[in-house]
Amino acid sequence: MDDRLLVEAIRTGDPQAPRELIARFQGVVFGLCYRMLDHRHDAEDAMQETFVRALRGIFGFDATRPIRPWLLEIAANRCRTALASRSRRPTPAEPAWFGDQTDARAAPPDPDDLAGELELALGRLRPDYRRVFALFHEQGLSYEEVARAVDRPVGTVKTWLHRARGELAAHLASRGVHC
Repeated sequence: MDDRLLVEAIRTGDPQAPRELIARFQGVVFGLCYRMLDHRHDAEDAMQETFVRALRGIFGFDATRPIRPWLLEIAANRCRTALASRSRRPTPAEPAWFGDQTDARAAPPDPDDLAGELELALGRLRPDYRRVFALFHEQGLSYEEVARAVDRPVGTVKTWLHRARGELAAHLASRGVHC
């Protein structure tokens, strides 16, 4: 079933259509949410909110457009909201014994593991750069779609992508990774 038929099925009340929408797009929506929020539970919450909002707003959706970029725009907005509320939350105090624990995530990645090095480098990008990088390179959105998703001009998106690529290349080079 193509996007247009799926949207029409949801609008006509087909009980299987929302399940199909979620099954078809939950992987890409979760991937974006996880990349933006860097926390599994928060990403799951944002993904759920994305589908709830999409199903509520499906009657206003232009069915001649592809649904994937629209869902990713909603997801990016949910993630931005989550990041904003996260920054306003007080950070809980760490127990005294917490500093003695080794963090497995802080362990240096295997130098032969390009994916691990790239993940480490992506984690060091500022959130705006990481967000546009994920939308453009991982989700395959166009510059215009990314600009709508992050609510910034296309020129800003291009600049952020350029800077993200530069920072990634510099970080990988500093770690001795040659691609």
